[in-house]
Amino acid sequence: MTAPSWVCDSLGVELAAASADVPIDSLVQLGLRRNPKRAHLLVSTVLGKHLPTPPAEVRGSADALGDAVLEHLGPRAAAATVLGFAETATGLGHCVAARIGAARYLHSTRRAVAGAQISGSFEEGHSHATTHLLQPTDTAFLATARTAPVVLVDDEISTGRTAVEAIASLHALAPHDEYLVASLVDMRDEQREAECGAAAAELGVVIAFVSLSRGRIRLPDDLVERVHALDAAPLNPTGPRGDVVFAPAPWPAHVPDGGRHGFLAADEAPFDAAVDDLAEHVAGFLAADEAVTVVGHEELMYLPLCLAERLAASGRDVRYQTTTRSPAHVRDEPGYPLRRGFTFPSPEGPDPAARFVYNLAAPGAAVLPTVLLVLDSPADTDRLRAAGGLVDVLAAAGHRVVAVTVPATDPKRLADARAGASTRLRPALGALRGPRFGSYLPHEAAWLVKDLSAEQLEADIAVREKQIQAGRAHYAESLPVEFQPGPEYRELFDETLRQSAARLATAVGTVAELILTERTATPTLVSLARAGTPIGVLIGRWIEQFHGVRPPHYSVSIVRDRGIDAVALDHITARHDPASVVFVDGWTGKGAITRELADALDEYAAAGGVRLDPELAVLADPGSCTPLYGTRDDFLIASACLNSTVSGLVSRTVLNAELIGPGDFHGAKFYRDLASADVSNRFLDAISDRFDDVAQTARSRAVELRGADRAPSWAGWRSVERMQERYGLSSINFVKPGIGETTRVLLRRVPWRILIRDDDLPEHAHIRMLAAERGVPVDVVPDLAYSCIGLIKESV
Repeated sequence: MTAPSWVCDSLGVELAAASADVPIDSLVQLGLRRNPKRAHLLVSTVLGKHLPTPPAEVRGSADALGDAVLEHLGPRAAAATVLGFAETATGLGHCVAARIGAARYLHSTRRAVAGAQISGSFEEGHSHATTHLLQPTDTAFLATARTAPVVLVDDEISTGRTAVEAIASLHALAPHDEYLVASLVDMRDEQREAECGAAAAELGVVIAFVSLSRGRIRLPDDLVERVHALDAAPLNPTGPRGDVVFAPAPWPAHVPDGGRHGFLAADEAPFDAAVDDLAEHVAGFLAADEAVTVVGHEELMYLPLCLAERLAASGRDVRYQTTTRSPAHVRDEPGYPLRRGFTFPSPEGPDPAARFVYNLAAPGAAVLPTVLLVLDSPADTDRLRAAGGLVDVLAAAGHRVVAVTVPATDPKRLADARAGASTRLRPALGALRGPRFGSYLPHEAAWLVKDLSAEQLEADIAVREKQIQAGRAHYAESLPVEFQPGPEYRELFDETLRQSAARLATAVGTVAELILTERTATPTLVSLARAGTPIGVLIGRWIEQFHGVRPPHYSVSIVRDRGIDAVALDHITARHDPASVVFVDGWTGKGAITRELADALDEYAAAGGVRLDPELAVLADPGSCTPLYGTRDDFLIASACLNSTVSGLVSRTVLNAELIGPGDFHGAKFYRDLASADVSNRFLDAISDRFDDVAQTARSRAVELRGADRAPSWAGWRSVERMQERYGLSSINFVKPGIGETTRVLLRRVPWRILIRDDDLPEHAHIRMLAAERGVPVDVVPDLAYSCIGLIKESV
């Protein structure tokens, strides 16, 4: 049965099948262009460009076209180079290349990329953007064996002229004997077929064509004038405004994000792994029952399609499409495909020319889908975010918008990685996220650790302390037995959290605002595991709530006397701008980790890594070790009161030569068996629930601090040295200053005595309770620089 068509019925256009394999109207519907050269528009129902389409249907039609290519080429397909046409067929071409197992894939592009050499170009006469550029990383990318076929993929073939122009350009660069043009639909008549045959003879090559369906179209002579006179429906509909969040996302520098600079068969496995990681990151922004339309940006089609497939596989209602340069008529008419439309200035490049996206939802839909907008970094600009920009017009129409930005492929870095010039660009490990590892939401914390959950690493505290002090073991080679508090202590934690939530929220907001104004507006948060991890989550929540950006957040291991996990740093710097990296911890004690971080980053840079800023962001800096803090008061951060059950059920990190080999992340355990005692997310929620209450205070405090002298004085270190001397301790490492470090001594080490500055502070209640349980004396020492200090017992 023929599908109804408003264009055919109202304007006298005729669309007929020329082959019986696949009905032409099952693949395309007739729309109208706003183009003086060409009035009609073939709107694909399976491409995912103008119409939101289930990703399985997009992949299925592309696979069917790939099967047609395989049938034509047979075993020679594996040696083929596949070229997709920008903008509409960049994803289709990639799907075909994947289906036939092609050796290499490249798509043409309208984006001139800095640092990329233009290997060739060709023109598309009827298009709204005529010049196609070829920009592979290697100028010899197309110079395969002359007998190896070249497959050109487009969504439709109207006349064949663009394909012939491309073949002539390719043939001049790197001659081949055989070219195959593959399209979803082929609309050439006999005259156009003859012209293509004549062009092949003139070039001295074979040019063949395959398609899923062939058709013919008859256009009235006055169609352009009649379409020009039509009244189009207004663009940019409005409704109750939707929420917006921007979510910079990970993408490895050694993996191409598509075919703009060439894609090799060897790239497929790392690409799939990178999409898996991206899907885990993105899933945290979406409810399980949320309808989603994944929208790619113009030529960025294949990666968003793969992401849509991953999300659909989890049971979500997912559609896929992309924005376009194509100006089309929008009409809210039954039988017309483009019922709803949006226009906005191009977010990238010097020219803010109009761009478009169509439909997204059916007219009058009761529930609008969330738009998961997937862009690369050149498109994440002020114009994207401005009034009238793409995000604004979608939100104004009532869509919730999650804008995910991946770093665009740098052709130079990609070429270097392929040449083996930098192994640091190619760490193969992936991040661990909840609920597979840890109890945080997947987008709130990515653990760069090796999962050691199956290993028995815990040792009796006294035995472990004796081994460490005797020099027979390092503290990071094993784990203390996880302390599980009794009901009375848990009640004390709950009360402490209730009383301190506003103060903690103020400190979170203060340091977050300082990060944004003094470091970067788009931070990549890197928490020092594990005390820094909940603080990194909270800073991320603040930035999202008040600035509309959800920064990426990783948790990495740093070990005193052993340094930071360089493999984890490789992972981060291969996926994000190194200048955006901000290290986060909960608090400073005497400053040992602050110094360790600075020294470790120097070593990392000296060994060939990227230079990273060692400035540490903390909630509390009582030791005066960093200028990036929420407060310098020594106050209780409630997460210090517990171990894994307030830190995502993840252990301290482990660096053990028997378990951690070259190329491994440092290790950690996920204590799934403690899930019933987990308060990690309750801790986060108790603090983030107070953000609105303290927002003005935190912003004002940040403004005050920006005008203050915050240079570290390291006063805490000198105070600790005095306590070491006063109590006759052989190492400064036996002195643990501050409420957080004192709590750790009582939870994880063998304490000797506890020093407190004031006998009446309510935030010492948990210190006194733990000390009493373990029989540790508590001394009042009025001249302490810190609220309290824990001393570790020597020679246990």
